[in-house]
Amino acid sequence: MATAPETRLQQLGITLPVPAAAVANYVPTVQTGSLLFVSGQLPMEDGKPVVLGRLGDTVSLEDGVRAARLCALNLLAQARAACRGDLGRVRRLVRMTAYVAGTPDFVDQPKVVNGASDLMVQVLGEAGRHARVAVGVASLPLNVAVEIEAVFEVA
Repeated sequence: MATAPETRLQQLGITLPVPAAAVANYVPTVQTGSLLFVSGQLPMEDGKPVVLGRLGDTVSLEDGVRAARLCALNLLAQARAACRGDLGRVRRLVRMTAYVAGTPDFVDQPKVVNGASDLMVQVLGEAGRHARVAVGVASLPLNVAVEIEAVFEVA
């Protein structure tokens, strides 16, 4: 029987990507007790970074929202892998920390990160409501526009 998050993914027509492997000296996830920490995820599609550049310069607000949504999909893919393929083990998304590459005068980081927050609520329901931080930065790895990390409570 499919769990509620898996059913919601199907209803939304979403297939989670293959979780990205670590590319440096870190691991994609660490679980301690019931908390699952997921390393920062980038807006990747088909294994390649997309939505490159900075908000307020070459990246539109709409594309920034898309980048955040892609980061959220990759966070869910990592969480599912850490939960042995069962996203139903996620009890709650506790917190997301989002980094948005932007120009010094770009101030709509929260609007960008709503792309990820909205997706988490769509997929996880009430358990997807979370605390979060949206921080503006000068640049991110691979010139992506957004990077997001998360903490989940899991069973």
